[in-house]
Amino acid sequence: MSDLIAKAAIDRRVQEIIEPVISDMGFELVRVRLMSGKSTTLQIMAQKPDGTIEVDDCGQISTAVSAVLDVEDPILDAYTLEVSSPGIDRPLTRLKDFEQWKGYEAKIETEELIDGRRRFKGELAGTEGDEVLIEIEEGTIGLKFEWLSDAKLVLTDELIREVLRNRKDAGQIDETQFDDVETIIDGDEEND
Repeated sequence: MSDLIAKAAIDRRVQEIIEPVISDMGFELVRVRLMSGKSTTLQIMAQKPDGTIEVDDCGQISTAVSAVLDVEDPILDAYTLEVSSPGIDRPLTRLKDFEQWKGYEAKIETEELIDGRRRFKGELAGTEGDEVLIEIEEGTIGLKFEWLSDAKLVLTDELIREVLRNRKDAGQIDETQFDDVETIIDGDEEND
């Protein structure tokens, strides 16, 4: 497995269809999931190479992806298309994500038991070859990327602060909004 973008066969088929479209538009595909329940939803997460995405971008992707999916028609049942950002507590679906988010807390699940467990939570320590490094209570361990079934960042004050700082530096939020959120985060830390 080269990535965790699409797990199920239908997700991989949709990925094959939409990834060239999204890539041609200048975006990266982060995740594809067809989710069933009372209704069926095709969830697509995308971002610009710098990790950002705007609401208008999601609308453009939705329009382009809808057109190609209407032609290819890989999904038999009726479904709702949902295009969104990966969010702050984003899924980690490519090996490069683990290097990019080094130093932040993550939850990782493996397909098979590794030393008697499938779930690992700790600070990402980057990558080494085809292994994801994570600092857990027992020390730093390496998990082969192909062993992973799921991985995502844990929502922490530090992660929120970093994402907001990057948005402020990119001019996406102004200084007063950043200061207001910093005050809230700092207040929460004092209450802990």
